[in-house]
Amino acid sequence: MSPTSPPVMQLQTPIAVLHTGAVRLAHVVNAPWVAALRHPWVESIVRLRAVEDTLASLHPLLSLTEVRARVVRIVDETATTKTFVLQPNALWSGAQAGQFVRVQTEINGRRVERAYSLSSRPGARRIAITVKLQEQGLMSSHLHHAVQVGDVLIISQAMGEFTLPPELPAKLLLLSAGSGITPVMAMLRDLNVRRYSGDVVFLHVCHAPDELTFAQQLAAIADEFSELSLVVHYSATDGHFSPEVLAMEVPDMAQRSTWMCGPAGFMDAVAAYWNEQGFRVPLFSERFVGAPILPSKAPGTPVQVSFVDRGAVFTTRGSEPLLVQAERAGLSPKHGCRIGICRSCQCVKTSGTVENLQTGEVSSVPNELIRLCISTARSDLVLAL
Repeated sequence: MSPTSPPVMQLQTPIAVLHTGAVRLAHVVNAPWVAALRHPWVESIVRLRAVEDTLASLHPLLSLTEVRARVVRIVDETATTKTFVLQPNALWSGAQAGQFVRVQTEINGRRVERAYSLSSRPGARRIAITVKLQEQGLMSSHLHHAVQVGDVLIISQAMGEFTLPPELPAKLLLLSAGSGITPVMAMLRDLNVRRYSGDVVFLHVCHAPDELTFAQQLAAIADEFSELSLVVHYSATDGHFSPEVLAMEVPDMAQRSTWMCGPAGFMDAVAAYWNEQGFRVPLFSERFVGAPILPSKAPGTPVQVSFVDRGAVFTTRGSEPLLVQAERAGLSPKHGCRIGICRSCQCVKTSGTVENLQTGEVSSVPNELIRLCISTARSDLVLAL
């Protein structure tokens, strides 16, 4: 064998075992031969993407590297909110209550990705995401109007640090508003299954009873979970919700470790009140809102951007984010939130200078990770997607 010959591989690990109508995938994502498929020598002959496509044609859940999940049930929670119950393949590693996944699917020929909190309890055989329909929301509209039982979605492994600790405090407050109920509901389900013996208050804010997500499930858990105090504030009839209202509803909240998720204004008001009162108990929050975009200091001079993996080159116009510039040039980089949170558009900047539009930081460090949606070019760039 010459020094430049590609390595010989012996694939001894089984790809999949099919029985009783279900797909049981071997946990081979980290196997050496999967890494070998990514070797430049091998990829020049057999693309990993081609292998994945071939496996998917054999069975939609088969994959060496991707967590694929079949939609097994769709639940109408409210007129604008649906829960998608998913059966993932065996590459799924499990999740903690409060974590989220990145959901990926193809819409109009483009691969689109968004982050959604899991609403199912940890350890469940099936997992679930609960999605509120958003005006102009590409992914939420697709999930609500196009996805059906039997369809397969690609999801990431669970992510996020908005989780309960292994040792639970004696008093808890789970606080949510609107669609922020999703990760907090997963926590409540977890506490119920774990037979939490402390004192927990679950307080949720929504406009009216017909907008209460998980209404039946909340009532069922409240009936069997004696340590739970369930409070729902309907702003249409109970008035505007404020930290002062929270203090009346939960008079001992200064003693309760709190996990909170909801609209930015709601969480900002509670956090400000927390600080003003000098509460010493922790306040944890989950935000899917990016930091504001700062005006760019870049002169907007045209520069050349090269995507080495795709052999694509384009010239920028103005100082808009690289994601926008690439799309304008006819390219379709993978992306998700477009506000710097989900990191779906993250790639390696091999060389060149970029400006972070959230921090204003300018960096010329080679081989650094950048996010296309919040970075603008300050010089010619070479990027590896």
